[in-house]
Amino acid sequence: MSEPAAVEPSQEPARPRFDVRTVALVGLFVLLILFTLRLARSFLVPIAIALLLDFLLSPVIRGLRRLRIKESIGAALVVFGFVAVVGGSLFLLAEPAANWLERAPRSMAVVETRVKRLFRPIEQIQETARAVEEVTRTPAQSTTEVQLAPPSLFQRVTGGTLALISTAFTVIFLTYFLLAAGDLFMQKLVGVLPLFSDKKKAVGISREIEAHISLYLSTVTLINLGLGLVTWAVLAAAGMPNAALWGAVAGLLNYVPYLGAIVTTFVIGVAALITFDSTGKALLMPGIFLGLNLIEANLVTPMVLGRQLPLNPVALFVGLLLWWFLWGIPGALLAVPMMVALKIFCDHIETLKPVGSFLGP
Repeated sequence: MSEPAAVEPSQEPARPRFDVRTVALVGLFVLLILFTLRLARSFLVPIAIALLLDFLLSPVIRGLRRLRIKESIGAALVVFGFVAVVGGSLFLLAEPAANWLERAPRSMAVVETRVKRLFRPIEQIQETARAVEEVTRTPAQSTTEVQLAPPSLFQRVTGGTLALISTAFTVIFLTYFLLAAGDLFMQKLVGVLPLFSDKKKAVGISREIEAHISLYLSTVTLINLGLGLVTWAVLAAAGMPNAALWGAVAGLLNYVPYLGAIVTTFVIGVAALITFDSTGKALLMPGIFLGLNLIEANLVTPMVLGRQLPLNPVALFVGLLLWWFLWGIPGALLAVPMMVALKIFCDHIETLKPVGSFLGP
């Protein structure tokens, strides 16, 4: 009688062990990084802006070097030209912006009155709820509120202006030094790394980040410039005062995905309600911009930008909210290029490839 054949154990692949301590350490490390980014934002924001400008303008410096212009001279020419363009634009728009800011406090009462007409039923419900709360409140529940005096307008304006000037000078000088140094920092980084494979990987990551961010920023800048000019022309034809200012606002805020268009529509709507007596004509102005933005976002940008933005919409929106929380408005403006740089970095590191895959389309 033959013996039954021995049953071989099933060759199942070994599953990786779930290490709770490793997950906890990674979570604590991520929280520490986020806390540091938020705590040191006044120090890190100028550095981030300067690095992005270095990625954007480095190809120009290399082009000037092929014309036998030294990096220090080429960096001075490029930075001076950039500052001249930005400063000239701000100078031309400063007077209409100041006039609108001066009129805003006095004109907001008009806007509030006209908006209340649209939301009168909701306001009546809120007033009824407040009346019920006052009636049902007992004397023991009444509290004395202590209000601290807010800072004066002079303190807010001068404090914000000084901080803005300090940040601008830091960005200008740091951008110049980065451009004038050329590949010096990359050479030092490559010299520190011990293995040839690490040196090659560092150069590859740096060059790919520079290529993607430079191409993305230059393309988006041209798109936003076109949107600003078209917004200026169409609003001016529709009779909107200071249309150049609103075109500049539209072009600048369009660097912020999703939220920029919403804020621009709101700002143009408020300005139109202040300007026009007819509510219909006032609502036409933000409607015009909203139509232009829909054309830009759904036709122009996908056709021109194509696959140059290697991020999926969900990761992009979450990253936008995260950088807005960490760094405020500068974080929202810098969110997309920093997310692109993070994805490229993760794609080149074996242990971080799942993160890069999650960020990708």
